[in-house]
Amino acid sequence: MSSLTWVLAVLLVTPAASYFIHVDANEEQCFFDRLTSGTKMGLMFEVAEGGFLDIDVKITGPDNKEIYKGERESSGKFTFAAHMDGIYTYCFGNKMSTMTPKAVMFTVEITEPHQQAPGAAASQDAADNAKLEEMVRELSSALMSVKHEQEYMEVRERVHRNINENTNSRVVMWAAFEAFVLVGMTIGQVFYLKRFFEVRTMV
Repeated sequence: MSSLTWVLAVLLVTPAASYFIHVDANEEQCFFDRLTSGTKMGLMFEVAEGGFLDIDVKITGPDNKEIYKGERESSGKFTFAAHMDGIYTYCFGNKMSTMTPKAVMFTVEITEPHQQAPGAAASQDAADNAKLEEMVRELSSALMSVKHEQEYMEVRERVHRNINENTNSRVVMWAAFEAFVLVGMTIGQVFYLKRFFEVRTMV
């Protein structure tokens, strides 16, 4: 029972955080996390608003080595293991745009490498505990992915709702303009025909 409690305690403290940022035109915003070698870091992102819903993404290590680079991406997910201790940088760039700012939602999940509990013996019980821990880790990761997908679905729903509302307002305005033009043309034709018959009568 104590082994299961220890496993759950380790899993529940896995750091994960979601952020919502605005990246102005011709701007790049960077964020930093200090990782130890072997630590896994997952980055999920989605562009919620702005232009063609695209953003440049870049992840670099402490040695300035490029780990990941994506251009004009609308959404994505990338997971990697830190190859050395130090500060890892991930940036969102909107330098391709000259006027339109972008709204980006992203989530960072950091999983510390598994370490065997002090004094654990290489026995069947230890192997069973390690297997149980691995299964719970996978379950925790799956639940976290579901949570992230729900958050992104909320963002997508809001984006699509805004598009529908804008389209609806434009359709209403266009319909009102067409009605105004139709009424104007009708009145113009009535006056034109009236004048035409008045001229024929005088003749």
